[in-house]
Amino acid sequence: MAELSYQEELRYNRQIVLKSIDFEGQETLKSSRMLVVGLGGLGCAASQYLTTAGIGHLTLLDFDTVSLSNLQRQVLHNDSRLNMPKVESAKLSLTQLNPHIDIQAIHQHLDEPQLIQLVSDFDVVLDCTDNVETRNQLDRACQLKKIPLISGAAIRLEGQVSVFTYEENTPTYHSVSQLFGQNTLSCVEAGVLSPIVGIVGTIQALEAIKVRLNIGKNLCGRLLMIDGMNMAIREIKLPT
Repeated sequence: MAELSYQEELRYNRQIVLKSIDFEGQETLKSSRMLVVGLGGLGCAASQYLTTAGIGHLTLLDFDTVSLSNLQRQVLHNDSRLNMPKVESAKLSLTQLNPHIDIQAIHQHLDEPQLIQLVSDFDVVLDCTDNVETRNQLDRACQLKKIPLISGAAIRLEGQVSVFTYEENTPTYHSVSQLFGQNTLSCVEAGVLSPIVGIVGTIQALEAIKVRLNIGKNLCGRLLMIDGMNMAIREIKLPT
């Protein structure tokens, strides 16, 4: 277990005083390795809170570069970084938020065998992508390696979050995606209001921390559905 420095004890004081976390939990977070796949709106929101919460190592994976239309919702990027790889832009911003953590940036599109090899190095994986094929590949890779997957999606003013631990008699992302048919609308086609990706990404970060510390009740077996237009939140039980 990685011990906290005096500076880290001060930085994370408001978390350490929580009975469910304490020093031991914060040291577990410092020893944790998490993979964030996709540094768009969801990934930017999730990774900044994982960074400030003290996750010891983050690997950022994305093959895209920053464009002007990203800046409305992808809060780690800015105008000075147009055409820069998103992972490099995000790494710059996250390092400024917390110098105590280790961040690796992978600017690459990985195929399924490469994803399987990569996810085995992590305690938790966050799916912050907007691509169904990649989501299914991540699901299969994490299922094979039994690595918890925190899945989020957002479009228009709507969001969804779930957790897949791949324990016995629990659902997979594939079983969830079948509930919604082949609808693969993207934000380019349907639009998205910026705060909804922040809400979903932040919930993903919260669930990732809970899963890693084994505290509370996570969203495994449940799909949280957020209707931002009417500010209604409901959940459905997922089939196994």
